[in-house]
Amino acid sequence: MALRKFIIEREIPKAGSVAREQLREAAAKEVLNLLGSDIQWIDSFVAGDKTFGVYLAEDETVIRQHAEIDAFSPTRITEVSR
Repeated sequence: MALRKFIIEREIPKAGSVAREQLREAAAKEVLNLLGSDIQWIDSFVAGDKTFGVYLAEDETVIRQHAEIDAFSPTRITEVSR
């Protein structure tokens, strides 16, 4: 099955004021390795009190599994249609 693209939005108070190095450390978790090839991180962005992560995944279930392991639950998961 081909991987589909998703945007994961998370509300994290003061995310925009967190030092770049702290964000890098948070992103360096081994969560993706636990889930195997069913999910791949592409990029992340910080805007105000939110982070936006772009991922390729088999389906939304894998995205939710990632969220259960990660410290920050998603506010919204949106599949990119094109």
